[in-house]
Amino acid sequence: MIRKTAKKRREVKIKNLIRGNFERPRLTVFRSNKQIYAQVVNDEVGNTLAASSSLSIKKTNSKSANKPENKSETAYILGKEFGANLLSLKIAKIVFDRKSYRYHGRVKKLADGLRDAGVKF
Repeated sequence: MIRKTAKKRREVKIKNLIRGNFERPRLTVFRSNKQIYAQVVNDEVGNTLAASSSLSIKKTNSKSANKPENKSETAYILGKEFGANLLSLKIAKIVFDRKSYRYHGRVKKLADGLRDAGVKF
């Protein structure tokens, strides 16, 4: 119970600091034990502009030879492909919302993939 309240307190603290707008929408990350999800939200209007997950990466790369070996590599590939998708939607600058997750591991690999794709934050 204490862990849940501490996690919720961290989420609220970060959410109060970070706001997305039309010029710089908020990219929020959700990480489960097996998958990682990313979505870009405009907080002024309250709508989702784009979303992607590691499930889509695994479906496209399941039959090819360059299948990701682990979850961190999958997160990096997700970041690169999602970054290319964002640039095609003319979203070049974002605000990165990591929620209550520490900035390491899969969250950091996702951010590195987005930066390598050309998205600035």
